[in-house]
Amino acid sequence: MNAGPRPFVLVTGLSGAGKASILRVLEDLGFETVDNPPLAILDALVEEGAGPIAAGIDARTRGFEPARALATIARLRQHPGIATWLVFATAEEEVLLRRYTETRRRHPLAPGGPMGSRVQDGILREAALLAPLRDAADLVIDTSTLPLPELRRLIEGRFKDGGTPGLNINLKSFGFPKGLPREADLVFDLRFLANPHYDALLRPLTGRDPAVAEYVAADPHFPAFWSRLTGFIEPLLPRYVAEGKKYLTIAIGCTGGRHRSVFVVEKMAAHLRQQGWRVDVAHRELGQAPDMVLSPSADTVQAPPAPPMPLSMNSDI
Repeated sequence: MNAGPRPFVLVTGLSGAGKASILRVLEDLGFETVDNPPLAILDALVEEGAGPIAAGIDARTRGFEPARALATIARLRQHPGIATWLVFATAEEEVLLRRYTETRRRHPLAPGGPMGSRVQDGILREAALLAPLRDAADLVIDTSTLPLPELRRLIEGRFKDGGTPGLNINLKSFGFPKGLPREADLVFDLRFLANPHYDALLRPLTGRDPAVAEYVAADPHFPAFWSRLTGFIEPLLPRYVAEGKKYLTIAIGCTGGRHRSVFVVEKMAAHLRQQGWRVDVAHRELGQAPDMVLSPSADTVQAPPAPPMPLSMNSDI
């Protein structure tokens, strides 16, 4: 851990969304972790700690009230010797419902009634209860389609140095047919660029391959686009820092999420790192079988629906 303010990470979120998994990664990084301490002792827990601390709270926490939790966070953020982070784990309703159905566990806020309705009602009640904490979070992590290795990489990339002050930029490539990344702050659409998918030699490759990079960069529209893209993003970053934003997710999408968006994300990451910014890269669609077929009538993808890859939720619900 770097010298400076002692890091404190408060992890909360929807039950079943991965809070326990996040705490385990932080523990592996050297944080002292405490799950569900009473809110009344949170200040003392942080004040008396000697190193980095992470605590998990949710609707089951004794004395839990969102307003009280936010007041505690506000106090700790004013402490000159402590760098406080609020991390919120979430997932789509149908994903959480499936995770509870598979584990046959009871949702902590579920009322009585048939099993399915109990869980669904509990999910909705908890989402409404925790909405103020989500709005105040420094980092919101949607685990709906997030494999555990990628979750670990994300947490390690942000907190392996104790969460040093400054803006951390997460660049993510994706394919539009599988939906926008829910955590994205900025989204850019590259479907106007020449598509390597139509070249039989390039189709099996990805935007990390030089041949694909050369193909996309050779599009006559690319130089002007790149100039405007960097000219748009670069002035924003110091403003985000001035406003105290700690984490920025820029999502760049194309049709399949394997060629154009991957190339531009890699190119943008190198560009921003040269300027001294901390940058993490994630390619959502890489690692999945390229089984999508382009519609002959448009630059769109038709893919067989795949269920989101769940986290190992047996530790979290």
